Amino acid sequence: MLDLFPEAENPVEIIPARKLAAQVTALYVAASDHFETRSVDELLLGFSGIDGDFHAGMTRRSGGREPWYPRGTEMRNERQLSVVAADELAIVAGRMGIAEIRPEWIGANLLIEGLPHLSMLPSGTLLFFKGGVTIKVDAQNGPCRIAGRSVAENAGMADHETGALLFPKVAKRLRGLVAWVEKPGRITTGEEISVRVPEQWIYRA
Repeated sequence: MLDLFPEAENPVEIIPARKLAAQVTALYVAASDHFETRSVDELLLGFSGIDGDFHAGMTRRSGGREPWYPRGTEMRNERQLSVVAADELAIVAGRMGIAEIRPEWIGANLLIEGLPHLSMLPSGTLLFFKGGVTIKVDAQNGPCRIAGRSVAENAGMADHETGALLFPKVAKRLRGLVAWVEKPGRITTGEEISVRVPEQWIYRA
């Protein structure tokens, strides 16, 4: 087989794909007019995400995360779902000096257990739910001041603005993931998940 990357010319470390297992701990949905979520027993997913959810839609409007577009530009919605892990939220809570951070406060849709370093799963990771749903990871969910203010208010911090500013600093790479629906259907609490992490490499020009 032809070696496309001769070691002497352009060394590239390629990490093989792998399979992992996880489980749904809790599910949440947001009202259409606010990003904070509430607990539910199941999620019904279509190609637009969760019907009626704050982040549902085939497209969305660009914001501060997309400075290459004028704010409000219509673009593909790759942020239909927010996925978090309890162990990572506990670390962030400790850094903020509060007892806990509940997934609802930061607009999470899925709380998952069994995956170490959830927020570090690479783009393209596929989550196959036992009931038939498949979602695909787009990227890490960058922490923002809006979520930070929600945490500060719900946790009863004395200074909400300080909490809003602190959260983006201490939650970096611990805020979970955003994902979109590749295969629709129903997800239930306690459901098993087969996780397929794609082959990975570091691109060097």
